[in-house]
Amino acid sequence: MKNVVKKAVLPIAGLGTRFLPLSKTFPKELWPLINRPIIDYIVEEAKNSGAKEIVFVLSKEKKIILDYFKASHRVEKVLKERGKKDLLKQLREVENNYRSLSFSAVMQKKPLGDGHAILQARNKVGQEPCLISFGDDLVVSKTPCLRQLSSVFQKYGQPVVALKRVPREKISSYGVVQAKKLGPRLYQIERIVEKPKARLAPSNLAVVGKYILTPQVFSYLGKAKLSFRGEIILAETLEKMIQDGIMIYGYEFEGKWLECGNLHSWLKSNLFLAKKLKLF
Repeated sequence: MKNVVKKAVLPIAGLGTRFLPLSKTFPKELWPLINRPIIDYIVEEAKNSGAKEIVFVLSKEKKIILDYFKASHRVEKVLKERGKKDLLKQLREVENNYRSLSFSAVMQKKPLGDGHAILQARNKVGQEPCLISFGDDLVVSKTPCLRQLSSVFQKYGQPVVALKRVPREKISSYGVVQAKKLGPRLYQIERIVEKPKARLAPSNLAVVGKYILTPQVFSYLGKAKLSFRGEIILAETLEKMIQDGIMIYGYEFEGKWLECGNLHSWLKSNLFLAKKLKLF
């Protein structure tokens, strides 16, 4: 099949400063959403969207995340000895759920921006398209968000950015796009504006941390100029591609966007899922 995406890059090397001091010793990606860590939802979405290979972009402090997806023979042995069959079953469900995936990791030694993080996976991705999913954004939907983006990519073969409408009073917290509507939920992105004031925003279509990227994007990231903060920023790189006449699509996905980028949004996401699962 043309334009099939089999690799997923998960850039989760960030410092988690909005969760300090809690994130100092325990990665926020392992924090629970109900009974599963955030990273479990992200990997599951990638798998259900066709990914066969997961590439984590980590800092050295976050290597523990890999352990979640590995078998723990010591824990299994203890559970067997104590007759904890239900817990043993739950543990093995995680292992079995991801048995079809291959996992690898690359290190981001310094926090030099989201584009820099993605660039670290260049050799792992090679000359293939890839899914990108950041650790702050989850989507609850009938069809996984990344699969929705993949459907657009299969048709057009160009980078695709996940979009969602936000209330105008919250626009200044997000990157938003100026875009030309091409069809139901489908846009041609003309400009990306980072955290504008509401009165200056070109739209209320916010960029969500999920993408389909092509090898061409990695080429641009490799040549990108540093921002005023000394970082390589993905949005600025996509903007440069647009200026060079390269088509970048945006897709306003179906589903509920759950944010986990700060303590307040993480708590709200837990409450949403608890109500959805009728836990209270």
